[in-house]
Amino acid sequence: MDNSLKLSLGQKLQQKLSPLQIRYGRVLEMNAPEIEEEVRQELDDNPALAVADAQQDDFSDEAFNESAEQLQMADYRDEDDIPSYRLEARNHSVNDVYREPVAVAGGNTLMEHLSSQLAEMGLGVTDLRIADYIVGNIDDNGYLTRTLPAIIDDLAINQGLDVADEDVRRMYNTVRSLDPAGVGAIDLRDCLLLQLKRRRATPDVKVAREIVSDYFDLFSLKHYDRLRSSLGVSRQQLQEAVDVIRTLDPKPGSVYADAAVDDRVRHIIPDFSVEVDGGSITLTLLNNIPELCIEETFAAVGDDRAVSQREREAVAFVRRKRDEASDFIAMLKLRQSTLYSVMSAIVKIQRDFFLTDDETKLRPMRLRDIGAVTGLDLSVISRAAAGKYVTTPGGVYPLKFFFNDSAGSDDEDASVRKIIAEIKDIVDNEDHARPLSDDAITTELRSRGYDIARRTVAKYRERLGYPVARLRKEV
Repeated sequence: MDNSLKLSLGQKLQQKLSPLQIRYGRVLEMNAPEIEEEVRQELDDNPALAVADAQQDDFSDEAFNESAEQLQMADYRDEDDIPSYRLEARNHSVNDVYREPVAVAGGNTLMEHLSSQLAEMGLGVTDLRIADYIVGNIDDNGYLTRTLPAIIDDLAINQGLDVADEDVRRMYNTVRSLDPAGVGAIDLRDCLLLQLKRRRATPDVKVAREIVSDYFDLFSLKHYDRLRSSLGVSRQQLQEAVDVIRTLDPKPGSVYADAAVDDRVRHIIPDFSVEVDGGSITLTLLNNIPELCIEETFAAVGDDRAVSQREREAVAFVRRKRDEASDFIAMLKLRQSTLYSVMSAIVKIQRDFFLTDDETKLRPMRLRDIGAVTGLDLSVISRAAAGKYVTTPGGVYPLKFFFNDSAGSDDEDASVRKIIAEIKDIVDNEDHARPLSDDAITTELRSRGYDIARRTVAKYRERLGYPVARLRKEV
């Protein structure tokens, strides 16, 4: 076997991002709360970075000189939101004990609501354990997530309870009798039946029970003619029964699922503010970022030669921290400038929307349109718009809301939202007894001047949440 070594020379062109560029891309993607936290972290980590005017900045401890009562009052948006007890005089002696009213979360979860009802029924210890275990397998919408045989096995394995099938079924029926009506159902049909069985047996309720019990497939597919023929009722009687079914709650447990919703709410803090005064628009970049500078002792260090090794290391440390602080300050300024440029371009292109707050006034706009105005790279624009919000007189919108493609018609100003608004208008005003097919909607759009393909109409119809024509049909 011949072994040989070869030496070759070649050229290769590579593009690599510097650590500073990578960090700038990450900083650019941050929203207002995230960038404020980043500045706080940098102020803590880098001794060479300081606030330019610490007396007036929120990051300074000296700024927090309000009393405890003033801080509590500042939690309210305006005076109208302040509870009356906070505005009342406390006519008590200094020795009296004053207790501040405390707001507590109201409402129970579905599981707590069901368990409290079981506790009041005087059940035996074993029956209560069985019923509580069944309740624990009910989801937030009120549906049972496990079969009864599986629950029997779980009780034997996890709880050490060897129970008979009839005992579990008896407790299951007990749980299904609790409020809200429909809880403990195994599917939608079962849920609706449970609710109908608690209604007074009027003629329309009786027909509704028969529909859900025996003809649920025909009802779900809206085959009303076949349904009326099978039931032997008039159109009016069928309509009344359908109206009864529509009053039922398909998710009876959801009313209790929001007990802790405040803990899951994501608060949106806008990054921009747009104010409209007549025909003029004012754009403001909102943030609480202080003006940063190099700390004086770090700025004073010159290039004098150090004698000892320790002094050279100290000087190198000071220069490194000073350079990092300078880069961070420049990075923040570049971020602010980029964000303002991108938002200014959006306001310029979507001026009609900001003046009217009418979604149909939104023009087709892509990243390259912003790039043509600002001269920025598309990746920079995408990062600048990601996760950012703007508050306007009409509400709060994400920046991604303003980006939309052309609908593909001959009219270049026909944005996707304009076409969606037209489809919504057509469907809302159609004959509900004979709803329009996608082909018919396409024909109607073309008569209005929008040359859209049928598959595009179907996609936008689904985005609006409208089912196909057959499922939109009413009695």
